[in-house]
Amino acid sequence: MSRIPPENSRNVATELAKERNRAAAERTLMAWIRTCLSLISFGFGIDRVVAAIDASQANERFNSLHLSRLLGLAFIALGTYAMLAAAIEHQQELTHIQKEQYFYKPRRSLGLTVAIGLIFIGAFAFAGIVINSFR
Repeated sequence: MSRIPPENSRNVATELAKERNRAAAERTLMAWIRTCLSLISFGFGIDRVVAAIDASQANERFNSLHLSRLLGLAFIALGTYAMLAAAIEHQQELTHIQKEQYFYKPRRSLGLTVAIGLIFIGAFAFAGIVINSFR
């Protein structure tokens, strides 16, 4: 004779599952914060180095300095975009977890979006370096 678990045990299991999902969402958000902070810091570092080089060479102008500054700004913009998107996605996930019925909802991958952004930044930097090497 099989026993049906009491109503309370099913609610506890469901609530614990929701808590695990919430904790996983928090860990994911923290990972995105670290990633975005790295992108922003890297972009800021590039910009500051370029500004220092530009200031030390007042009479000599290089087009590559402007390219490097744009590269730094692109990293900052990508990191800021990813941070905003991760915060919005996190809030949506928390709202989704709180619903009584949890159904899988496919969505665009934020990691893939950032990877595509990095591909474009890398291709832009590569093209700029190749063009400047032939001058």
